[in-house]
Amino acid sequence: MTPEIQSQKSRALCELAPVIPVLVVGDAARAEGLATALVAGGLPVLEVTLRTPAALAVIREMARVPGGHVGAGTVLTPDDAKRAKEAGASFAVSPGLTETLARACAEIELPLLPGAVTASEVMRAMELGYSMLKFFPAEAAGGAKSLKSLAGPLPQVSFCPTGGITLANAPDYLALPNVVCAGGSWIAPDADVASGNWQAIESRAREAAALK
Repeated sequence: MTPEIQSQKSRALCELAPVIPVLVVGDAARAEGLATALVAGGLPVLEVTLRTPAALAVIREMARVPGGHVGAGTVLTPDDAKRAKEAGASFAVSPGLTETLARACAEIELPLLPGAVTASEVMRAMELGYSMLKFFPAEAAGGAKSLKSLAGPLPQVSFCPTGGITLANAPDYLALPNVVCAGGSWIAPDADVASGNWQAIESRAREAAALK
C-alpha cells in the first residue's frame, strides 16, 4: 500500500467526524463500553495510544464494536505497526515520520497518519507520498496560527491536529482550510473511563461530533 493510498484512506477516516478521540486505556475490560459510547455519540474513529501494557488488548476489543474504526497511536517502529495490525487496528498514527516506519506500513498495508510540524517535515512527508498528516503537538507548536501559516505554501497537504486540543479551541482548528479533523483526549477522561461513566462520555462525544 503506497503512501499515496495510505493518505487517501486516512483522509477518508478523518472525514467521518470532526474529532478523533485519543485514548489511553489501561484496562481492556473497559474497552467495549468505551468504544460503544463513543460510536453512539457520533465519533466512529478511535485512536488507542500504545502507551499502556493493555493497549493491544484494548484495540482487539474495540475492533469488535460495530460501526467503529480503531487505530493505534504512538506507533514508532515497524514492530509497533505489525502488532497493532495483528490486534485489529485499521490505521496507525505516529508523532513523526521515518522512512523505516513508512516502508513497514506500506509492506503490511496499514494506513499511516504520520506527524509533521515544520515546513521541512511536511515537505519530507510529501516526498515520500503522504498528503494527510498529523500536526503534533498542536498547541505547543504554535496552535491554529502556526498550522494556518502552512496552508499558504503547502495547500496540497491536510492535517489532523492533536495535542492540547479542547472543546473550546477545536473550532479554531476546524475552521482552517487545511484541517480535516482534530484529535482530542478530553472526551474520555481517565476518571470516567475508570468508573464506566459511559453516559458522560457519550454526551461529550455528541458535543464533539457537532463541532464544525
